[in-house]
Amino acid sequence: MLKTAISIAFIMMVIAQLLNLYRLFKGPSLPDRILALDTMYIDAIALFILLGIYFTTTTTYFEAALIIAVMGFISTVATCKYLMRGDIVE
Repeated sequence: MLKTAISIAFIMMVIAQLLNLYRLFKGPSLPDRILALDTMYIDAIALFILLGIYFTTTTTYFEAALIIAVMGFISTVATCKYLMRGDIVE
């Protein structure tokens, strides 16, 4: 029962990734593209956690999800600072 629920959630997250990928390439403005990329990081974190639960090797996949979360946050902040100020380091 849990395996089927995880499989359905995995398929839904893949669909969400594809929709975000469409928004990333087709976005009308640059902030929309940054938001799509940020959402793709969050979806990737959810995919890794679902894979960890599915394969019952949670430590490896959870560590990968943490790395993606940290890198996604840092890159989003750096990109937003670059858009607002034109420079990342003050």
